[in-house]
Amino acid sequence: MTLQPVILCGGSGSRLWPLSRARFPKQLLPLTGDHSLLQETCTRLTRLDPKPATPIIVCNEAHRFLVGRQIEALGIEPRLVLEPQGRNTAPAVAVAALLIDTGARAETLLLILPADHVIRDPDALAAAVAIAAPAALEGRLVTFGIVPTAPETGYGYIRAVAGTATIHVVDRFVEKPDFETARRYVQSGSYYWNSGMFLFSAAAYLEELQIHAPDMVAGCRQALGAASLDSGPVALDADAFAACPADSIDYAVMEKTDRASVVPLEAGWSDVGSWAALHEVQDRDNDGNTLIGDVVAVDCRDSLLRSESRLVTAVGLQGCVVIETKDAVLVVPKNRAQDVKKLVDELTAAGREEPQLGREVFRPWGSYDSLENADGFQVKRLTVLPGAILSLQLHHHRAEHWVVVAGVARITLDEKVFDLGVNEHTFIPVGAKHRIENPGEAPLHIIEVQVGDYLGEDDIVRFEDKYGRQGRTD
Repeated sequence: MTLQPVILCGGSGSRLWPLSRARFPKQLLPLTGDHSLLQETCTRLTRLDPKPATPIIVCNEAHRFLVGRQIEALGIEPRLVLEPQGRNTAPAVAVAALLIDTGARAETLLLILPADHVIRDPDALAAAVAIAAPAALEGRLVTFGIVPTAPETGYGYIRAVAGTATIHVVDRFVEKPDFETARRYVQSGSYYWNSGMFLFSAAAYLEELQIHAPDMVAGCRQALGAASLDSGPVALDADAFAACPADSIDYAVMEKTDRASVVPLEAGWSDVGSWAALHEVQDRDNDGNTLIGDVVAVDCRDSLLRSESRLVTAVGLQGCVVIETKDAVLVVPKNRAQDVKKLVDELTAAGREEPQLGREVFRPWGSYDSLENADGFQVKRLTVLPGAILSLQLHHHRAEHWVVVAGVARITLDEKVFDLGVNEHTFIPVGAKHRIENPGEAPLHIIEVQVGDYLGEDDIVRFEDKYGRQGRTD
């Protein structure tokens, strides 16, 4: 038996806006500790027995370098599968199953783990996986049902019937209920929260998917067939994958198969699907508050207040969430936390950038933070990671002034290459080819002042790029 973790790292986490953005979603954020949720998911794999294979991580192509950087920091070399667009979980897992050699699929158990969950007791998860493994080897499709602690209306439910004390046959999956229905479910003792975590063989999953969603299997085969499998990330063919039906594992397979089983799990689990859910898993003071960053609260109760860049103050709040970032502030009662997604939808419909990007924008080489902008000029702080190098590029509409404030910058300016240290500067005229490299072992920080009649990010012509972005503006 081979245990093959498959970590699903898609999704935008819009209910955790403004901290989570589509281009830097919640799974990449350190919400409960020093590591991101993705890193925590990878770290808990070390508790599994037998020792699992190197994980397959399925992520959006736009997050490739962010995911790679975080996993590299853990000393892990996963196999990355890059989705040109999200098609939900069923196709993502189908691609992972198809990557397994045909002759090994029956003996290879895919452990499907979302990258954005909190599990306080990873040993309990490891024990549940050990319980599920024999059934999965026999061809069962096993899901892990969270033992409910309250009548939650934000989760789907699983009804279990006959089975042993540790694993049950699934009777049916139930959509998110109203409160009274959820209360009856919890009182019955026969229902579990649907965790979105699974264990099954690659062969069993593909067999069931072929029965219930054959077009999806065909689409995934085509998208994978056009990808290079020799080395590096697996980049799925964009047109073939876009034509693949989009659906979740639950809808595409689990609700239709007669091979579904459930293992009850009590592991301090949360999908941190809202600010209220995140508050539940965070440390709180004697008044039930979680205060993060530069926050002063007076006479507040049961509230989450988080500051990212400035002083946040509050008086007399009860059951509220206040989240401050460099470019946005969210204030919402905890009992309306699910409605943050509606707010994000409104911002998106209005054509605003805030649902996609924060003020600090991450690139393969580091990031830039837009400090100030007005007609004709913009000021940014560039952070270039050790050993990183920007593309060789030019701009048609703007000139740039660079001042080094930390580290050493190696500058290419047309035919010249020279180094700049702290408090040294240079000027990049309109139309000049240029690039920045950080040859040092510490981050390089540069203050960049752009001046011109057009300052959009699409005014970039790339000639060389270490990260394969020639012809692109990201």
